[in-house]
Amino acid sequence: MSLHKGSGSPRAITVNPFFGEADPVGGMVTKLPKHQLPDGPMTPHAAYQLVHDELMLDGNSRLNLATFVTTWMEPQADVLMAECRDKNMIDKDEYPRTAELERRCVAILADLWNAPDPDAVVGCSTTGSSEACMLAGMALKRRWMKRTKGYPATARPNLVMGANVQVCWEKFCTFWEVEARLAPMSGDRLHLDADSALALCDENTIGVVAILGSTFDGSYEPVAEICAALDAYEERTGTHIPVHVDGASGGMIAPFLDEDLEWDFRLPRVASINTSGHKYGLVYPGVGWALWRNTDALPEELVFRVNYLGGDMPTFALNFSRPGAQVVAQYYTFLRLGRSGYRAVQQTSRDVAGVVADRFAELEEFRLITHGDQLPVFAVTTAPDVTSFDVFDVSRRLRERGWLVPAYTFPADREDLAVLRVVCRNGFSEDLADLLMDDLGRLLPELHSQAHPLNRPHSVATAFHH
Repeated sequence: MSLHKGSGSPRAITVNPFFGEADPVGGMVTKLPKHQLPDGPMTPHAAYQLVHDELMLDGNSRLNLATFVTTWMEPQADVLMAECRDKNMIDKDEYPRTAELERRCVAILADLWNAPDPDAVVGCSTTGSSEACMLAGMALKRRWMKRTKGYPATARPNLVMGANVQVCWEKFCTFWEVEARLAPMSGDRLHLDADSALALCDENTIGVVAILGSTFDGSYEPVAEICAALDAYEERTGTHIPVHVDGASGGMIAPFLDEDLEWDFRLPRVASINTSGHKYGLVYPGVGWALWRNTDALPEELVFRVNYLGGDMPTFALNFSRPGAQVVAQYYTFLRLGRSGYRAVQQTSRDVAGVVADRFAELEEFRLITHGDQLPVFAVTTAPDVTSFDVFDVSRRLRERGWLVPAYTFPADREDLAVLRVVCRNGFSEDLADLLMDDLGRLLPELHSQAHPLNRPHSVATAFHH
């Protein structure tokens, strides 16, 4: 999450006198400190209105085409989440039915991801894919330590992945002292493939991370090809290197739309998989899931057992206390939609992505990088002969119309490639897509009238692109 600094600013929050419930002036403080606690309480209506009014300046989440996170759920899900917001997910003895729903979700995902022995799978809910990736990385490192008989003084563990990985993997490597071996992009190869992964592997590689749905352009990495290359590597060297599939988004797309694609536990080398329930799992943030093929893939020494809450409880998580509402909402969504419902929702999102990508392709100012035919996500850049504006100008001008469409450059060695990325989620309909393209069409003549792209200091972030 974001890192903030405190502020010594003396400025206050101004209170509208009409916020008083009876006497609009008497007994009310009309200015409150922003960065210190006020001296006393205020009416709940006034506190609500102050916060509500400040939040009006946030963007409209339904028009946010930068985020992968779910921005709409049914009213019944809202009610269920409200009913469970006071339940502490960790207290499984006090809230056994919530714990049971979590267990069922793990079983559903094990079946969905084609576990050869669903009863052998172990898994848990997390606050999101970032925590799930941390847990998976910890298990990979511990298995490597066992394989190398401890932690040799001369050895440094490394993790192989593409330069396009989500920042949580770089965090893992920093926090747990693992060398991040990032395969750079090259030409039209914008993610990890078998050859680039194998080139970085050695006896100290704790695992390879394959991404089912790159956040940069929505493309799937070839998990089966990577596994096959590692199979051949093990035959030559005797070194076993497991694969973790980061299915933060694709883990809830491929099972419904790409059923014949082998990326999951059907591949024996896949030791663990994570997904974000709050992305294409169709649940509000934050909930993620981490599953391991069996107990061998999740070393027992990483699992803690606590009993002070009233019963013996195994737990494997970075967080302890957290609400059960999102887990309940995940089970509700599984129950509500079923396979055919999920398939319909995800297919609609992919169809919308394809339509919008085609609309961009029809414009002479743009060139598609991906088409939205894997994740319902596509990336587009400006055509080579466009010199009056760039993708950062397009992103900035669309924001004036309420649309949040991120612009950013690709990682090493393709920093020369700057793109817009459009994420299509449940709730972004073809009607909304028409409005987006209409607004873009109105902006293009103004952008063409610029003498050149507006300068953007390199120190200024462009947009959140994960």
